[in-house]
Amino acid sequence: MLPAATPPEVKIWPGAVPGEESFKKPANYKEPESKDGTHRIGLVTDPTLTLFPASGPAARPVTVVVCPGGGYNILAWDKEGTEVATWLNSLGISAAVLKYRVPRRNMDVPHPAPLQDAQRATRLVRAKAKEWGLPEGKVGMLGFSAGGHLTVMAATHFNETTYPTQDAADALSCRPDFVLPIYPAYLGDEKKAGPLSPLVMVTRETPPVFVAVTDDDVLRGVNAASFYIELKKAGVPSELHIYTKGGHGYGLRPSANPVSQWPKRAEEWLRAMKILAE
Repeated sequence: MLPAATPPEVKIWPGAVPGEESFKKPANYKEPESKDGTHRIGLVTDPTLTLFPASGPAARPVTVVVCPGGGYNILAWDKEGTEVATWLNSLGISAAVLKYRVPRRNMDVPHPAPLQDAQRATRLVRAKAKEWGLPEGKVGMLGFSAGGHLTVMAATHFNETTYPTQDAADALSCRPDFVLPIYPAYLGDEKKAGPLSPLVMVTRETPPVFVAVTDDDVLRGVNAASFYIELKKAGVPSELHIYTKGGHGYGLRPSANPVSQWPKRAEEWLRAMKILAE
């Protein structure tokens, strides 16, 4: 049997990465250990997309930008990235796994640099689809934990200019056509129940949303419920699953907890929304 081909990896910035001139690698930086069967990436200064085009008769005109989680400090690269791309391919969906900037450039507000990367990635997938062997069609985003937060930021801040124009791709929309934040973090205070973060700015232009989370994942279930309420108020098509047990950071990996069924529910939602047509 021939070895599987290495997925192509493409840089998302054509030159200097916006804002990186002020970033200094921590003097005591140590690459994180890969443990629990998860490959962790701890330093990204030149963001990329790793491409997983779907092929065969089942392939659909849909690409999903996948945002691994890791607290905006590391990326759980396989568990919440490449494994997810393989699953999406099994549904006929192409995937592009985003290696966004980590660790945090700003400890208190960690998402601005990754949001630049996410917006640029979405535009590039639209601009370069044919060149990269991706389908021309809908472009969604799926993220886990901090990557789920980044997905929500991309869905609610797409009208903001976050970086200087680089090339013709930046004339295209960075609004995802749909988003799937899975156990999203930082939507609100995670120690005391309260309102959503003011950064979660839901409007009627927010794209359709599917959320899966667990009740035993600190207050992330509560915050996801508050997010759902705002989506409902704005008339945004959305679906929320709050499972009793499962904690955090499970990705697609199976367990005895019912939350392991979230990928099936997500597939059903994609079909119900006509994103993944029969």
